[in-house]
Amino acid sequence: MNINKGVIMNNYKKIGLTALAGSLVAVSAQAGEMSVSAGANLTYKHGSGNSSLSSRGIGSDMDLAFSGGGELDNGTTFSVNTATLDSVAGLTSSYITISTPSFGTFTVGHSFGSAAYKYDEEVPQAYEQVSDAHHTTTASANKVGDFMDNNVIAYTSPSFDLGGASLTIDAAYSPQADDTRQCDGCNPAHSTTIGKGQELGVTLAYEGFKLGAYGAERERIQDPSVADSIRDEFNGVWYAKASFGPVSIGYSEAYLDSGVTGSAESTIAAKAFRTAAGIFENTQMSVAFNVNDNLSISYTDSEDVYDAQDNASTAVADVTQDIEAIQVSYSMGGMSIKAYQMEVTNPGYDTDADKGKETEIALGLAF
Repeated sequence: MNINKGVIMNNYKKIGLTALAGSLVAVSAQAGEMSVSAGANLTYKHGSGNSSLSSRGIGSDMDLAFSGGGELDNGTTFSVNTATLDSVAGLTSSYITISTPSFGTFTVGHSFGSAAYKYDEEVPQAYEQVSDAHHTTTASANKVGDFMDNNVIAYTSPSFDLGGASLTIDAAYSPQADDTRQCDGCNPAHSTTIGKGQELGVTLAYEGFKLGAYGAERERIQDPSVADSIRDEFNGVWYAKASFGPVSIGYSEAYLDSGVTGSAESTIAAKAFRTAAGIFENTQMSVAFNVNDNLSISYTDSEDVYDAQDNASTAVADVTQDIEAIQVSYSMGGMSIKAYQMEVTNPGYDTDADKGKETEIALGLAF
């Protein structure tokens, strides 16, 4: 037996373990922190006209969020976030974010908001986006890129300086963009109809002006037994907004082609996103005024056109759903009082539907 060989091998092992320990120290995390936040809301809603907008009553909900994080010795930070609502049994969102000092931020998880949430309906509002007021009057702009909300890895670049302006890039990839939320540690089941998805957004900001453009595409898998029934889906949106002291104005255009082919929908029937054959095009204009540090008001007009893409001699006409909304918001510390009144013409892109009006008043408490 070669004793010297054994001694040498033991020394190599010690050297290797020492090097490994040193590398672990180099990327060790400092003591992290965990926090809990919550919010409670009380709402009163009153509607008239169209049946989908005629609900009347009082509602309440509470949100609970857990967040934590830490920092590595090289300056990279990480955070974990989990949130739930009292209206659902499971988690509404859960994701991990890693922020590097120079290479940008990476986020992995579900329901954390795809890049589209930074671009859709990005006009100034005192309360909320007009499509959030009622699910049956959702503007198509709100649906742009929402299939990238789960089973996705997202990247946000650091801000690049361009002669005083800043440029930021958002990108994401999903191996299966069917927007299916997964349980803890689960993987999505294989889809025979939906493939990969990708999105890209660019934001340019200069002083009080901001310009953004975004596009998302997902693969739809063709059934060989059906001739040309679908094609890949494309969604896009761009916006511009500017602030002049207490006044902010904004303009946005959105485009949603779900890739569904077939007969054009009747003008007197409700249209379902990603089911109706045709294209949805949305235009929004908004102006907001900050009366003071606590009080703000806004007015928004959203014009949503269902383009049937029907060129036949008996062509189906386009249908326009129009939403006008006035909003007000007052905050005082952790309490806020917000309200909107909106009027919807041709709700659901149905020319035979009654015009509707809806008013909501909300009391919010954050703690």
